[in-house]
Amino acid sequence: MIRASSVEESQPVREGFEGSAYYALMTQALSEILQAKKLVTEREIEAFIAGLEAPQPEWGAHLVARAWIDGKFKRRLLENGRAAAAELGYTIKEAELVVVENTPDIHNLIVCTLCSCYPRSLLGQPPWWYISKAYRARAVREPRAVLKEFGLELPPHTSVRVHDSNADMRYLVLPMRPDNTGHLIEQELMALVSRDAMIGTAAVGAISEVARPG
Repeated sequence: MIRASSVEESQPVREGFEGSAYYALMTQALSEILQAKKLVTEREIEAFIAGLEAPQPEWGAHLVARAWIDGKFKRRLLENGRAAAAELGYTIKEAELVVVENTPDIHNLIVCTLCSCYPRSLLGQPPWWYISKAYRARAVREPRAVLKEFGLELPPHTSVRVHDSNADMRYLVLPMRPDNTGHLIEQELMALVSRDAMIGTAAVGAISEVARPG
């Protein structure tokens, strides 16, 4: 007999998540119960949600772009992600931040096999696929197949390193800077960096493949 969870873990990884409607309903129900018991107010709930949603992927992209143009900052970022983030005004609240650098020979992929540990202080809330059982199981077991589903096919000589986040350690990928971007300023470089590139499920496209700022 095949367990339902085994079937779910073997499914393709998708941007949407079939359980999202269920969790949205449960969240709404919990909110109504807490308000009915006068444990929290609607304004307090809204403020809490606003705080969760405040960080955006652009914050992480800021660190990446600065590392691309400032070699000294890059070294500090790789040595101590929390301290380097603070230099740019970002506070890492959850745990230690470990930044791993992609190279032509090494590609890094981030996952949390237990739950949904994620650098929320920099990237905001994780995408639904990141917390799905399919991604959590398959990213470790067959990372190249998962990357291919995201449209990323790596050269055979490039090794894939999978980093498992936990309550004490969050990871951020420093993607490779595309060629022909030496003329771009920091803000323009930020626009090239996607959320998925900082998780490791995408690469930063060449300058000819992205819209030029301005």
